[in-house]
Amino acid sequence: MSVDLPSEIVSRYRRFSRFNSPYPAHDAGHAIDLYPSDGDGISPVSGVVRETHTVGCPNRPYAASEDHLIVVELDEEWCRRAGAAPGTVARVLHVIPTVEPGDRVAVGDSLGPTTRSGFFGRWVDDHVHLGFRSSGTNALRASGSLPVGVDVNVASVPWDGTGTVIECGPSHVTLDAPTHPDPGERFAAIASDDGVPIDGGLAHYAGGGAFATLDAGETVSLWGTRVGIARDRGIEWEPIDVTANGERVTGLSLFAARDGDYGAKIVTPDHDLAVGDVVSVGVEPSDDPIRLGVG
Repeated sequence: MSVDLPSEIVSRYRRFSRFNSPYPAHDAGHAIDLYPSDGDGISPVSGVVRETHTVGCPNRPYAASEDHLIVVELDEEWCRRAGAAPGTVARVLHVIPTVEPGDRVAVGDSLGPTTRSGFFGRWVDDHVHLGFRSSGTNALRASGSLPVGVDVNVASVPWDGTGTVIECGPSHVTLDAPTHPDPGERFAAIASDDGVPIDGGLAHYAGGGAFATLDAGETVSLWGTRVGIARDRGIEWEPIDVTANGERVTGLSLFAARDGDYGAKIVTPDHDLAVGDVVSVGVEPSDDPIRLGVG
């Protein structure tokens, strides 16, 4: 059984991704990251807070030393709308809780401010990580989480790989292309050659996914190069290099977005690109793919 988030819940966030992380729950499509429009960790669920926990993070110079887990016992009505069994619990990470055990929360309520966690990469924006466990299971463990689906139609955005840098971070740059077809009104994602909107870290994580149904064994290509093959609920990336102006970079960060600032995000630590630079992104087969251990 999967938990399928209704579109009216997901549409409260500016972006979402199911596979843009190296952690097992995301690899299997058993978690989702929801990106709010500001630093407020708004709740995607309704129910009663059962417990909160503080945990240590991987030591990253850009991140907080602690992260937080909020466990919510879901209301029966929320479970019914999402196709979840009664008694299902939600696991929320990367939010500093301002709620306490016993508090009732509704969809859209603030759970607390988001935190910059060492569990995700420097190029990743603050977000609400959401997963689910069945009744009677250990809610503190991520393993064994339920599959997560999304009842959202994501538009496919063709892109030729070119664009101009509009924003620079210490480990990424954002381009002005591709252009969102309908900002603020619907979600969109970069499309494969066959028009499939794709998701994940290409190819700095082992796998990704699609915002559409793919048959097992179906291949995915981008700019004429085969980049992956559908396996179970996701896509196993081929050994490829992502390049920017002919130079190898870490990869492309792929997600579904509805905000007007949408554009391709190139992951490239220690880059020397500047705002206004024209960039051409490409993919090519590689014998030495990059794999980074951060989300």
